[in-house]
Amino acid sequence: MNYRRLKDLPEDLKPRERLHQHGPENLSTKEILAILLRTGSRGENVLELSERILTETGGLTGLARLSIDELKQVHGIGPAKAAQVKAALEIGKRSVCADPMSRPVINTPSDAADLVMEEMRKLDREHFRIIHLSTRNNVLGISPVSVGSLNSSIVHPRECFKDAIRRNTNTIILLHNHPSGDPSPSREDLDITKRLAEGGKILGIEVLDHIIIGDKKYVSLKEQGII
Repeated sequence: MNYRRLKDLPEDLKPRERLHQHGPENLSTKEILAILLRTGSRGENVLELSERILTETGGLTGLARLSIDELKQVHGIGPAKAAQVKAALEIGKRSVCADPMSRPVINTPSDAADLVMEEMRKLDREHFRIIHLSTRNNVLGISPVSVGSLNSSIVHPRECFKDAIRRNTNTIILLHNHPSGDPSPSREDLDITKRLAEGGKILGIEVLDHIIIGDKKYVSLKEQGII
């Protein structure tokens, strides 16, 4: 059943009630964003609005990259909602910066895959992203690079390394999803991996791995001996 209004949802499906009952860590990104937005827009309830915003902006990392002016251009987000979202994202950013030891640590390919699996396996386009790592393999951030069509992404080396250079990152992990659910690498995936790894060597930025996300499974090109 499609509920036009959030208040018409059963109690156990309402984001605020679920947060109180199960804790924020058990809510989806869509539900957390819905709590921040509070209300929907014309023709869609707040959960539908949240889902559309995440899809249109490229998920949480894409949303975080938008300026407040860009955020206000997204249909359904006005000045008040844009301010609420940017403030919440800034609090999250500051909390991580305040305690570097709380940053996730990537020791294995599965650590990297687990970091993005829940979100990226559901995307209906190929999204290419970069994980930036410290010298101790702490995650410094995740940068969106490109969003492709149903079966391909457009990746330019300049875009891949731009944030890494700005952050003075020594090591990166390449990430992208296959909307088909099958993470098997294509010839294009292998070619771009080789190309970016060679570019990283020139720049002094090591490409540690390239992980392809499928539906609840992944492939690590490092584990396959390709990197």
